[in-house]
Amino acid sequence: MQLARVQSNQFVIYTAGMDDQTDQTRKPRADAVRNRERVLEAAKAVFSAGGPEASLEAVAKRAGVGIGTLYRHFPTREDLFEAVYRREVEQLSELAEHLRSANDPVDALRRWLRSAVEFVATKKGMSAALALTYQSSSELAAFSMERLTKAIGSLLDRAVAAGQMRGDVSPEDLLRALIGMCYMHDQPGWQSSVLRMLDVFVDGLRVQPRTKARTRAAAKPAKPGAKRKR
Repeated sequence: MQLARVQSNQFVIYTAGMDDQTDQTRKPRADAVRNRERVLEAAKAVFSAGGPEASLEAVAKRAGVGIGTLYRHFPTREDLFEAVYRREVEQLSELAEHLRSANDPVDALRRWLRSAVEFVATKKGMSAALALTYQSSSELAAFSMERLTKAIGSLLDRAVAAGQMRGDVSPEDLLRALIGMCYMHDQPGWQSSVLRMLDVFVDGLRVQPRTKARTRAAAKPAKPGAKRKR
């Protein structure tokens, strides 16, 4: 902290420098940070539900803040949509990092994909407005694709390395399959149907024990002098 020394007669006064005041001004208050997080969490729930109730007023009410507080943090609807979207992508990236230490690589991948269904549900609830944001921000599209591909790729690579998952599937394949399953279902309760199909899909990508045995047999070198069966 920089201090300015001011001497008047026999009194010496120390005052805070302007740099300290500037730093304090730049730091958001704790209650402001909490309000912002509450708004983002409420927006995720409201947008995921969709329908006519997916309004900014509904978001503010669910967050327990006034509409003015919401607009102070997010001046436009697009600002709120983009903030929710980026937050969801960041959380999926953090989840993938956490799941990399799980004992079962396939189960870790499955858990990430199930969480990604919630992300798609939020995106579907604000698809029209988010599409406009996407068109005006190529950086947002690149940001989300890079983060999501890296996240799912790290979990897929671990499952393949453990011999539990087929190696001819790419992260992009999994993302396309996930998005396809989500957007094929638009009826109420679609998430439960997608989660059920997701389990079937992941189980279908597992390397079966018989397949692993054949793979090990093919890779095992023949013993010297052993005769081949006809």
